[in-house]
Amino acid sequence: MQITTPYYLIDEKKLLRNLEIIQRVRQLSGAKSVLALKCFSTWCVFDLMREYMDGTTSSSLYEARLGYEKFGKETHAYCVGYSEEDVIAVSKYADKIIFNSISQLKRYYDIVKPAKLGLRVNPGISHSHFDLADPARKFSRLGVVDKTELAKQIPLLSGLMFHYNCENDDIDAFSRQLDAIGDEYGDLLKELQWVSLGGGLYFTKEGYPIEQFSQKLADFAGKYGVQVYLEPGESAITGCGELVTKVVDLVHNEMDIAIVDASVEGHMLDLLIYRLSAKVDTEAGGYPYMVAGRSCLAGDVFGTFQFADKLEIGSEIRFADAAGYTMVKKNWFNGLQMPSIAVRRLDGTVEVIRKFDYTDFLNSLS
Repeated sequence: MQITTPYYLIDEKKLLRNLEIIQRVRQLSGAKSVLALKCFSTWCVFDLMREYMDGTTSSSLYEARLGYEKFGKETHAYCVGYSEEDVIAVSKYADKIIFNSISQLKRYYDIVKPAKLGLRVNPGISHSHFDLADPARKFSRLGVVDKTELAKQIPLLSGLMFHYNCENDDIDAFSRQLDAIGDEYGDLLKELQWVSLGGGLYFTKEGYPIEQFSQKLADFAGKYGVQVYLEPGESAITGCGELVTKVVDLVHNEMDIAIVDASVEGHMLDLLIYRLSAKVDTEAGGYPYMVAGRSCLAGDVFGTFQFADKLEIGSEIRFADAAGYTMVKKNWFNGLQMPSIAVRRLDGTVEVIRKFDYTDFLNSLS
């Protein structure tokens, strides 16, 4: 099927591989998994994901509503800072409402007290390759630090959330951290019903010790008498999405540069934020090209890659891992054509879910 570029392509068979690992962890450990919508909110594949996951978790009112309406099952609501209007609205959708601070819990308790309530805790430890994404960085606003004050709130709560990882694929590091959390907060957990260990755990990575990971989770749950929740985002959809583009121009400035009909800033913003190079699905060869986007930003560059053949106008270039923290951040910078959204279903058929046009650009502004 020929689809006009640029477009995001989600492959359900690749997605299924991750979902089956998530289900395996659920079965072995008893831990539940809720999809982190901040990472991936493309609801055209929620029917498949729903079969393998327990619900969704959110970072805003709109995400909470999306999870409730499009995914169903459990709906966890968290936000760094709720307004009163947010809290009133989110209480219509959420099974669990998690506050970022004690002050927010106290301010809105009377409004939400019929719900199962939680607090985010900053345990002072973390695993992150980037300071930008480190929840325990210096002066972090994310979660409660003071355990003495936290303990006073336990009668108001049914659970706690510890979100302290970013792309942690080290089982030994995870185990040490979990032991530290148990040692420090186990007395409080024993008084509660559930604990969320957040996201950022790369347990769907090839070769990850699933049995060891699951046993660690099961032991923790049993020791403190809590239902454990995981919040996979990237782990749920890693490797299942591409941004498909075509070369629209070739220029030379000390090296060959291919300009494609998409943009890093507009369509793979996380690469720019974290100063990462894109991944290209191509065989390595003897033809090096810098591949750049067509926005006016000088640093709109996907990376430099070795191609097996010379590129031409119209050559297709596919950027891998274009689902997590990618589609949720796409934007209309420069008014560039927004990539369509397509899905390769389990039976191999490709379905174009959504195309964007000038009207969408117009309506995104005022």
